[in-house]
Amino acid sequence: QVQLVESGGGLVQAGGSLRLSCVASGRTFSSYTMGWFRQAPGKEREFVAAIGWTSSFTYYAESVKGRFTISRDNAKNTVYLQMNSLKPEDTAVYYCAARMGPIRSYGPDYGSWGQGTQVTVSS
Repeated sequence: QVQLVESGGGLVQAGGSLRLSCVASGRTFSSYTMGWFRQAPGKEREFVAAIGWTSSFTYYAESVKGRFTISRDNAKNTVYLQMNSLKPEDTAVYYCAARMGPIRSYGPDYGSWGQGTQVTVSS
């Protein structure tokens, strides 16, 4: 298992941008598929984006496609989520997750999770 720590959340106005970071421990980060999920108050956790270990493959939820970009720097053991054109409905706790194997959008397929970082978008 890999340990994950997210950062970069905060309060931003609608239309603004934030970049989330997730730093992983361990020497095998480059072997993991990485994902971002989010959970809004009173709602179930939902998939946001995922990236394969080579960065060649990415996958996005329809709700964020064209606004969010997932990327990774294997030399820094870090995955990023660049969030642009933020909307109030993007308000949630954002979680980083890791799994061995191909990209999946189903949360239980991920074995390692961070503690989450709060993103609040004001209207």
